[in-house]
Amino acid sequence: MAPQSHRRQPIHVVYGGAHLFKADTALRLGATALKVLDEYAADAPTLGWVLGIPPDAAARVYARVRDKLQREAVEDFRLDFEDGYGNRPDAEEYGHAESAAVEVAAGAKNGTLPPFIGIRIKNLGEELRDRALRTAHLFIERLVKETGGALPANFVVTLPKITARSQVAALAEAFDAIESAQRLPAGSLRMELMVETPYSIFDDRGAVALPSLVHEGRGRVVAAHFGTYDYTASLGVTAAHQHMRHPVCDFARGVMQVALAGSDVWLSDGATNVLPVAVHRAVQGQALTPEQIAENRSAIHRAWRHHYDDIRHSLTNAYYQGWDLHPAQLVTRYAAVYAFFLESLDAASERLLNFIAKAAQATLVGEIFDDAATGQGLLNFFLRALNCGAVPEEEIGRLTGLTLEELRSGSFVKIVRGRR
Repeated sequence: MAPQSHRRQPIHVVYGGAHLFKADTALRLGATALKVLDEYAADAPTLGWVLGIPPDAAARVYARVRDKLQREAVEDFRLDFEDGYGNRPDAEEYGHAESAAVEVAAGAKNGTLPPFIGIRIKNLGEELRDRALRTAHLFIERLVKETGGALPANFVVTLPKITARSQVAALAEAFDAIESAQRLPAGSLRMELMVETPYSIFDDRGAVALPSLVHEGRGRVVAAHFGTYDYTASLGVTAAHQHMRHPVCDFARGVMQVALAGSDVWLSDGATNVLPVAVHRAVQGQALTPEQIAENRSAIHRAWRHHYDDIRHSLTNAYYQGWDLHPAQLVTRYAAVYAFFLESLDAASERLLNFIAKAAQATLVGEIFDDAATGQGLLNFFLRALNCGAVPEEEIGRLTGLTLEELRSGSFVKIVRGRR
């Protein structure tokens, strides 16, 4: 598998019930997010005040958030056949697998899909294994039929609640069979692993589990996603304390980072389940009172701040992707990510320009430049800032002294060698 460190990683994944997905779902989510933004933070000072973004940065963040919601509100979407789907008969799920595939194919045809998309099946424990694999098979078979033999770009299948290495192997074997039957290129079906059981951190032998789980995927595993609420529940954490910043979550995410450091597997954090939803809804023919309007505003602002702080915690700990569960969370997803990159932009720009100059000079005079790791870290900063939209392409040359081609090479050492 080609290294992914310099490729675009989506900054979030939106989860929604597979039975509800339509070809234009991403567009509708963006329109809803803009409506909420207009109603509850109609200008940059308001959004800055709600989220604690300094006034000098709030205007830039606000402009980028609004542009993103209009242009590409959803970067990744997962049609959910698991927790977000509910308890339904087998036949109903199989029907939804096919109808959802038709919608995905329609979105691919008319250009309304997000750049990353996939499905989450049920777990492959003994009870649900056959149903989960059948759903995956039906969905992919119908999708390929509708598209004339192609998968959408960046399509994945997410495997939840892993309790044995054999479950990852079973999905890889199922992919082999599906590819053969549908005449898809070998290895074209990829999977994500949900890390939401104790076994996903340490296996039954006490060893760190993720390297073995990735190995069982035989090159198909592209990401590991942390599941906050299933994981905390499995450790006996009570509902009131199940949240993204609980110490047991920090520990698990740290293990994930160490286990997969230097690999091609992306990491994603979990979701904030405190949703920015109005407390009161207007009844037909009866407007909300001023007090109810104020309570709605307060509830949404509190939820926004909670989500924003969770994302900042993830970003600080080098988790650059997370889950979103509600369209109004798109506002704070982009605000948090853009604020995070923009507040460090000037310092990172100065440091990278200096590193490039020093490294090139050392190369010219035959000296050894031994701090390439720091240079690579700065390069990674700008790659992520560019990919998420915090920095536009036209500003890269001024900020880094690099061409887009150099930056997208993803290698600080390669850039320096190319400038000899």
